[in-house]
Amino acid sequence: MTSRIPRDSRLRLVRPRSLAAAPRAINQPRPRRAAPRPPEGTPARSELARMARAGLADAARVARWADAVLGPGRDSATDDGKATLSDATAERAARELGLTVEQVRADWDTARLAGLVEVHGDSARPGWRLRAWDRDDSAVLRGWVALFDAWSLAHPEPAGHEPAAVAEVVSAMPQVLSFLQLSAGPVPVPQLLDLLEQRVTELRTERCEIPYGPEAEPPGPAEPAADTPLAPLLDWALHALAAVGALTCGDGQATLTPLGNWAVWVKLEQICVAAQSPAGNIEQSAEAMLRGCAQLRPNAARAEYRAWLAARPVGSAVTELLAAARGEDALLRGLAFEALRVVGAPAEPDVRAVLDEPTLRPYALLWLAEHDGADPEDAHEVLTREEATWLWVDTAAAVADHGEAPLLVRHLESAVQPTVPMLLDEVRAVGHPRTVQVLVALAAAHPDPALAKAVRRAAFQVHTGGD
Repeated sequence: MTSRIPRDSRLRLVRPRSLAAAPRAINQPRPRRAAPRPPEGTPARSELARMARAGLADAARVARWADAVLGPGRDSATDDGKATLSDATAERAARELGLTVEQVRADWDTARLAGLVEVHGDSARPGWRLRAWDRDDSAVLRGWVALFDAWSLAHPEPAGHEPAAVAEVVSAMPQVLSFLQLSAGPVPVPQLLDLLEQRVTELRTERCEIPYGPEAEPPGPAEPAADTPLAPLLDWALHALAAVGALTCGDGQATLTPLGNWAVWVKLEQICVAAQSPAGNIEQSAEAMLRGCAQLRPNAARAEYRAWLAARPVGSAVTELLAAARGEDALLRGLAFEALRVVGAPAEPDVRAVLDEPTLRPYALLWLAEHDGADPEDAHEVLTREEATWLWVDTAAAVADHGEAPLLVRHLESAVQPTVPMLLDEVRAVGHPRTVQVLVALAAAHPDPALAKAVRRAAFQVHTGGD
């Protein structure tokens, strides 16, 4: 009797990054929402980009200097692996650019936050935005918005303030900025301080800050602690936002710049889009938001990610997404990294930090490869054979849980192994915790009886630990 299993079943028909196929299998058409128009008086995008280029001109100059002078085989840029310029490099840049060392370091940090420079260990490389800086207005505006989102990193708070109070102010500032945007003009700083105190009070109430212990007093009205005055922190936040070009402050008033007004409007619009979704993803946890996005088409899902991210600090959002990725649902793992692609450069340190976690490593490697400029079609080349196989099983688990049988059969075509027997051997060896379930589901779905039998045999061997 001749086996019906093809001896050389070529499976390389779909690129390995096929997890997005699982949500597509259960997608339903959604009505298109008309593109919103910015508020009357908002400059054209070309004019906004011109403003952003002017504001980031010094950072772009330092980035271009680094592009020309630093790189493989040349002097290194940093000496601590934390993107801090080495003394020698900073002094050299200051001499050649006619700046002070302090100016060079400040412009370098701005260039990093805007995505003009990327630092990997001791080497620096130009970001993709620097390459597109002179011709792509969208790249410029995205770079400026990245800096706007990172205002508290661009200009750290002065010493002597409680970290918890600083974090509360950073979390509350989006509401302050929204009020400035809706006011469409100068707002007195005392009025902003009242709003900030109200928002901080709400944040503390939401955390249920109730004294803990056998003699705990009943909680009184939630008010900002007397020993953490917010006025100095509001002053810091306003001047930090002014330094990145988002607003102007003087004579006891604050006013959004055209760039700041546009950026806040964009984020408010993203929140409105999410609020209109049936699941109300804007208020959900990362896991619940990702589950809601599983039903959406890719473009709609990215809009939901952007809105969800706009409503919370970047650092905590990235932490929450990675926590969701560590769960048992492989579909959420893939979607979490899709959301992290929307975050972009600010997520890089956290993504790099999970490379030692076997469950997340393949996803993190693909994310980093694409972040470094690799074509998404070719990013899978950074994976070892074992990592690619592990990812194949994880993706198959997502398809088995959330997709349809024909999609699981087609998933065979995305494996790196050239034949089915080789795939089964390597799947058994890779040790994915869902291997048995995936193989059983594949055997049940595949129309070829002989191939299905071989897959069931492999599942049984994994289950029993036999050969």
